[in-house]
Amino acid sequence: MHCIDPRQKLPPHPDRRAFSRSFAARWLLVAGASGPLWLAGCGSRQAPPPAPAPAPAPAPATTGPGRPTPTPAPPPVAPPAPAEAPLLPGPAGRAPRYVKLGPAAPSRNWEELRVQAARRLVAAHPDTSFMGKPQPLLLAIPVIEIELNGDGSIRNISVMRRPGQALDTVQLAIDAVRRAAPFGDVSRLPKPWKFIETFLFNDDRRFKPRTLDQ
Repeated sequence: MHCIDPRQKLPPHPDRRAFSRSFAARWLLVAGASGPLWLAGCGSRQAPPPAPAPAPAPAPATTGPGRPTPTPAPPPVAPPAPAEAPLLPGPAGRAPRYVKLGPAAPSRNWEELRVQAARRLVAAHPDTSFMGKPQPLLLAIPVIEIELNGDGSIRNISVMRRPGQALDTVQLAIDAVRRAAPFGDVSRLPKPWKFIETFLFNDDRRFKPRTLDQ
């Protein structure tokens, strides 16, 4: 429907007054019937309000039924264990006990000296020697040659045989010989002033002189 401007000038008419009255009556009749529609059609139209912005989606929960479970962090890697040291003889929890021996009596021959030296080896090492029957398969069997001075003190120690395993038993045997010395006056015995001892080591690294096992 077109809007009618009431201020619009009327066209000329022979009977201007009669026409004005007739036109005004018709206009009022039409305006009374279609006034609301006219007002609605002719009124200023306003733009609709903007739509609200969509709300942000909630972040997914990390716990609960039907919800994703966070990936646990990998466990820390333990450092590598240090290499184990060789098992040392003696009682657990303390260092092995050694005994300092007094001077040895002179020997009449080399066989007597060997037996006396073997007994001193055992007496000086109560925690690292044994006197029982050796185990069927020994850990190591080093062979040591001991050269003496005339007073029975040690002049030189040589390794005649090294074991194929537990090589530390060689040093254990050498240290044991040094602790058990001196071995008595040998100045009247025939030269060379030497004797050989074989050490029988069990799995606990305790030794027994082979001279005492014969």
